[in-house]
Amino acid sequence: MSAVRTVTDESFAAEVEHGPRPVLVEYWAQWCPPCRLVGPVLEAIAAQHEGILDVVKLNIDENPRTTQKYGILHVPTMSLFARGQVVKEVVGARSRAALEREFGEYLQPAASR
Repeated sequence: MSAVRTVTDESFAAEVEHGPRPVLVEYWAQWCPPCRLVGPVLEAIAAQHEGILDVVKLNIDENPRTTQKYGILHVPTMSLFARGQVVKEVVGARSRAALEREFGEYLQPAASR
């Protein structure tokens, strides 16, 4: 079973904007080769930080409302949501180490932030 869940225009608000913990969203597309590289990296991050950070993916071609709402122009884009707001965004494929550096503050239990 995957540690990364799929969200849609219909489920985005409940699972991301109103989620109980920080949520890392990958905006991706089937036709995007760099997105395929990021997928396993996000799976590993999701598995390692389960219970601290949720990781979800949103297909931009199938979910235009959310894509437009957040102004996503390039894929892959990874947006970190905390308390319903985007607090950090990374555009383009990155290594696991690079993503963990970028989002490191949110990969710790809430008590240590």
